[in-house]
Amino acid sequence: MAAETASESVQSGPATGAMRPSLSRWLLPAIIFLLTAAAFLPTLQNGFVDWDDGAALVENPHYRGLGWEQLRWMFTSFQLGHYQPLTWVSFGLDYLLWGMDPFGYHLTNLLLHAVNALLFYFLSLRLLSLAASGPVASGDVARRVAAGFAALLFAVHPLRVESVAWATERRDVLSGLFWLLTLLAYLKAATGERKGKWLAAALVAYVFSLLSKAVGITLPFVLLALDVYPLRRLGGGAGSWFGRDARSVWREKILFLLPAIGTAAAALIAQHDAGALKSLEAHGIGPRLAQIFFGAVFYAWKTAIPAGLSPLYELPTRFTPCDWPFAMSAAAVVVISGALFAARRRWPAALTAWVCYLIILAPVLGIAQSGDQLVADRYTYLSCLGWALLGGAGLLYCWHARVRKQMGRLTFLACLGLAGAVVIVLGALTWKQVKVWRDSESLWAQAVAVDPQAPYARMKLAVAQGRQGKTQEALEQYRLGLQMKRSAARPDTTFESVPADQGELRQTIQELRRAIELFPLDADAHFSLGKVLTKTGHYEEAIEHFRQALRVRPGLADAHAGLSEALEQDALRHREEASRIRNARSETQPQP
Repeated sequence: MAAETASESVQSGPATGAMRPSLSRWLLPAIIFLLTAAAFLPTLQNGFVDWDDGAALVENPHYRGLGWEQLRWMFTSFQLGHYQPLTWVSFGLDYLLWGMDPFGYHLTNLLLHAVNALLFYFLSLRLLSLAASGPVASGDVARRVAAGFAALLFAVHPLRVESVAWATERRDVLSGLFWLLTLLAYLKAATGERKGKWLAAALVAYVFSLLSKAVGITLPFVLLALDVYPLRRLGGGAGSWFGRDARSVWREKILFLLPAIGTAAAALIAQHDAGALKSLEAHGIGPRLAQIFFGAVFYAWKTAIPAGLSPLYELPTRFTPCDWPFAMSAAAVVVISGALFAARRRWPAALTAWVCYLIILAPVLGIAQSGDQLVADRYTYLSCLGWALLGGAGLLYCWHARVRKQMGRLTFLACLGLAGAVVIVLGALTWKQVKVWRDSESLWAQAVAVDPQAPYARMKLAVAQGRQGKTQEALEQYRLGLQMKRSAARPDTTFESVPADQGELRQTIQELRRAIELFPLDADAHFSLGKVLTKTGHYEEAIEHFRQALRVRPGLADAHAGLSEALEQDALRHREEASRIRNARSETQPQP
């Protein structure tokens, strides 16, 4: 990228003599893999958390195995609003190996991510070579170290924690693996190395990525951006956009566009069936535009300063698009885009990274809003690859400047030291952030600590504390969450561990009924209302809500237990009523 200013391969000199070519070729990938695994090692001590792990894994018997019935379910299911058959297949394999031990599920996530770090290393090496308009020589240690730095910037960054440490989010790391393989194969095809074979391999890998998660639906447009730079197959001359050679480049994208369109349609159907998509009435055009600009700035900012990370950044209670965070974000996006476009000839790599960043983020920026999150760390898994690559290109630029005597030895060593320090700091932050996902209580405590005004997070924390027997703490969190909850918030929580007086119970019933009107497919809300109705003696209505919860989530064990209790109490009430009627009749009959 920045390396285009120095097209020569660096094979000698004071900056490169410290490492043998053969050693750098194999040692660097090994270091990348081991450092990535080390940063995420605490995840092996984590359990399943109350953030879709229950519905996806703990309560779901359908994925457990790789028999015909399980495979049929995997390739036809839209559970949790996603079409992800290959991700379910990986979970089925985990079940065969580990049963329901969360250790195995987290180990698979960790290994997949470490492999992705290696793939990104090779991808970075390829792109740096293309930017420099020359192949990678066996002795080009500079590019290998720069690519290794880029891979570590991606792999050990704390923003990766949500995708790796959250068992259910396996879809990120698995789809990312095939997405990276797609790019590697496409670059091979684009540079003329057995084009047909590599293009077919890229297409197969892309389909596998889409079958793991739909996040890669914008990849055809990323490929077009790479065709402009660094591949230089489009743009830059007369006829270079729609000439004969350019037309073949456009035709290639049709191969990738067709499965992308099909997957996008399936994703929308899945989200709609899950009741996750917000309507324009609930979330208007203004808020969506504000959310788009805010997200574009948020992820870049958190990449630079990864502090205050949370499992859930809730939509504001009062969403005003003109508030300063949203207005400043819109201005920043316009300024950055204009500046990078103006500098496109001097620094094309930065514009390409920015364009690819926005393209990859586009489906999750809020255009089709799903759920109650404003932004989410997991959306950075692929979108922020370009920033890591620019970091590697910057290190390579310093290396070349040292070789050309444009940078002093001490300054160059300081740059290397800074690069190493950045990796160490990011790895330490990741180690710490992984522990946040150890259990449900620590997870939601972190969300509340980051945003004390988050009602959903407080209610989830109340559930976790209630299940730990911390009744008073749970009650306090529930009360605070109820006070904060906006009119369209989902309570998505259970109240069996939270005591309440009759006034609180009546208020809770009203809140839950309103939530069910807004989210009729929310199993937790139906279950919660069933529990409260059971407490107040409304058994028949409670039974209906327990049954509705089980229609949505058949594996919800608590709903089965609640239904059993409500049926028993209702049967007892009817028996008592029958006994009362019989006794009343016997008392009114004349004695002989």
